Amino acid sequence: MDALSSLITKKSRSSKPVADHRFDRMFDYLTILDLEEPINQMKIIHVAGTKGKGSTCVFTEAILRNYGFHTGLFTSPHLIDVRERFRLNGGHMHRKVFGIFLVAKCSDDMPMPTLFHFLSLLAFKIFATEQVDVAIIEVGLGGQRDATNVIQSPIVCGITPLGYDHTEILGNTLEEIASQKAGIFKKGVPAFTVSQPPEAMQVLEQKASQLDVCLQVANQLDGNLLNGLHLGLAGEHQYVNAGLAIMLSSMWLQQTGHSKVNPIDLTSRLPEPFIKGLTTASLQGRAQIIADRACDNQSQGDLVFYLDGAHSPESMEVCANWFSLAVKEDREQESCLKDSTQILLFNCMSVRDPHLLFPRLLDTCACQGINFKKALFVPNMSLYTKVGSSSSSLPIGVEVDYSWQMTLQTVWEDIIRNKRGNPKKLDPVSSVGEYDNDTSVISCENSMVFSSLPLAIKWLRETVEQKKSIRLQVLVTGSLHLIGDVIKLVKT
Repeated sequence: MDALSSLITKKSRSSKPVADHRFDRMFDYLTILDLEEPINQMKIIHVAGTKGKGSTCVFTEAILRNYGFHTGLFTSPHLIDVRERFRLNGGHMHRKVFGIFLVAKCSDDMPMPTLFHFLSLLAFKIFATEQVDVAIIEVGLGGQRDATNVIQSPIVCGITPLGYDHTEILGNTLEEIASQKAGIFKKGVPAFTVSQPPEAMQVLEQKASQLDVCLQVANQLDGNLLNGLHLGLAGEHQYVNAGLAIMLSSMWLQQTGHSKVNPIDLTSRLPEPFIKGLTTASLQGRAQIIADRACDNQSQGDLVFYLDGAHSPESMEVCANWFSLAVKEDREQESCLKDSTQILLFNCMSVRDPHLLFPRLLDTCACQGINFKKALFVPNMSLYTKVGSSSSSLPIGVEVDYSWQMTLQTVWEDIIRNKRGNPKKLDPVSSVGEYDNDTSVISCENSMVFSSLPLAIKWLRETVEQKKSIRLQVLVTGSLHLIGDVIKLVKT
């Protein structure tokens, strides 16, 4: 795990020329590892997109696993354990078995790949060695120059909903982003997408036409086809991802000679393996609700975390809809007389624009009568820990830079005050050492910056223990890495 951690690049994003060079080098790695032919023989489903890639892949894997196939699934990022990225038949690999694959050598003129490139190669090596019947591969970033795009002959490709994300790499327009995502299309290989903005759909159709790709649009799943059951992943948006997964699975079954089911027939009736797969699929950090049990007996159940890794404007709106609906349902079911208070626990990468993220979140929640009492901004612990670390605390002696969190706080305060018709800025107040040694909390009227996530969790726990009349509902979003850090800390 120490060696794996050494592959983490210090830069938040690589420049395009460097990224292109790294992608070209992937083919050399395949030659070194004798993986070219195994990948060509592998029956792969390749999925790109802005939102819902992981969910779509998980649904697809669960469907085909319930048909009895030996499945391999590669997704990213992991939340707690790096083995989460590699699933065989729906489960994580045993540590000892996983460790066997973590051996690699490179010459002086062939440097080691970066972490994601290494993990992509590792996925191919694992799936080839395990001789999986089907490999479902999620694109990491973009598509055209993504490490996974060494796949030359997939069985079928999928493009999930597109939106603005990673614009510093993929481009500032939906046309540019769609062009990058469509880079996974291969000549003559069928592909599916979902309803897209017109400018994005036009690009996908042009790319498909150039490569003689039969591109079809998958309809959103009709929930009535689940025979009274619910999708394994919560949220109304998952019916879009499920609809795409159905088409990808049915096309894979057709193309590999395992089924003659016409995809059109699946709009009126679903075979049992489809229903079982869709209703049992699981993926941490997507519309997940967990109650913290670390509080005293009287306060247990009064601190609830709503986890969703949304990090684009479009997914932020989807997240807000899910959170608002979940809070309303909780109010209807809650028999106690405690007042529910909504708190935001947030972080995102500095390449993302909070001026785009926060309004989508706030406006969507406000339309449904949900308003945040406080926003808490924290740095991710995982930025300062190694790949294999399951620690709930930062390494000793690490100095955390939380200047970005202060920027998020400033944007949040400005937006809130403008909405209230009070644009006058307020000076933040810093209280040093109030909760822990050598830590600080920077408080404003509507938000707080904590120097560490454990400190923020401690503040939340103390709040519910001190104020017995309230129940805190904490939306954690903006970063899947933050989601993973919270899961490590919360006692369920």
